Amino acid sequence: MNKYWNGKNVFVTGATGFIGSWLTKHLVDLGANVVTLVRDQNPQSELIRSGYLQKIQIVNGDLENYKTIERAICEYQIDTVYHLGAQTQVTNAIYSPRNTFETNIRGTYNLLEACRLMKRFVKCIIIASSDKAYGESECLPLTEKTPLNAIYPYDVSKACTDLIALSYYHTYDLPVAITRSSNVYGGGDFNWDRLIPGVIRSLFRDQRPVLRSDGSFLRDYLFIEDMVYGYLILGKKFLSEGLMGQVFNFGTNSPQTVLEICDHLAKFIGKEHLKPVFENTAEAEIKDQYLSIEKAQNLLNWKPRCELSSGLELTVDWYRQYFAQKNLEKYRTSTVAQFVTELI
Repeated sequence: MNKYWNGKNVFVTGATGFIGSWLTKHLVDLGANVVTLVRDQNPQSELIRSGYLQKIQIVNGDLENYKTIERAICEYQIDTVYHLGAQTQVTNAIYSPRNTFETNIRGTYNLLEACRLMKRFVKCIIIASSDKAYGESECLPLTEKTPLNAIYPYDVSKACTDLIALSYYHTYDLPVAITRSSNVYGGGDFNWDRLIPGVIRSLFRDQRPVLRSDGSFLRDYLFIEDMVYGYLILGKKFLSEGLMGQVFNFGTNSPQTVLEICDHLAKFIGKEHLKPVFENTAEAEIKDQYLSIEKAQNLLNWKPRCELSSGLELTVDWYRQYFAQKNLEKYRTSTVAQFVTELI
């Protein structure tokens, strides 16, 4: 794996985000020349906190600016693209659908159009979608053949992303693949509205966690390193295995309720007496959703390597050190190095 990525020019959108930060750090460690598009520099970003932002090439701009994207791909002769840049918050999409559509839909076709015109450089484009693109479905687990039935703003924005990407593949033979992941968690996620970091923060503050739902919503929770491993395997096998135009689910096949996750975290933190508050006001949320990962297992030889209990414990440890303002290199050594070694 390290020989494959060594010296390869990789463009990562959303590199300062939660998943993008961990993917970018892996790519740098594997020897890739990483270029990213940065609009705002959040000092809490794991990419910035870890010092890795200084190890990559930064292009200032956003996904809505087509010329900036085209310049970045051309100037740095990009070979591989990971498109993770997006407005990722379901709640924000409810309050500001226009912003979500501008970033997620317009940003995607701007990127794809730039790649189409720079096809002499670009050999692999991996588009990060979401299980939310499927919308509500009575047939679970969801497979890659499940029809997209999105109705809420965020879900629709991801379904549109998928369809636009596939249209570029079918019409222009653009080398595209799509990933639809379940809920990804791990250290360095500072979107406190998300279940796992939000509950962890509340518990460390000796506060009862506040849940938007009634606690019964069923979800799949995937550890960050397993998601990054999936991205790297897909990128490496993209050309050799003929994966253009393919869609891959990434999950765990082990769904949990919101309340179960909350209870796990309370146990690891030692705050089981802090029972959650159920607001039961969740809007535009899919009740039950989890993915079949059979295709990724068969074609990519990928499967999640970190069990939920281990992943949650590692995540709690990361935030414990973060809130204590301790050096997080121990977390990186104990988890990231382990997975990178397996990749090599």
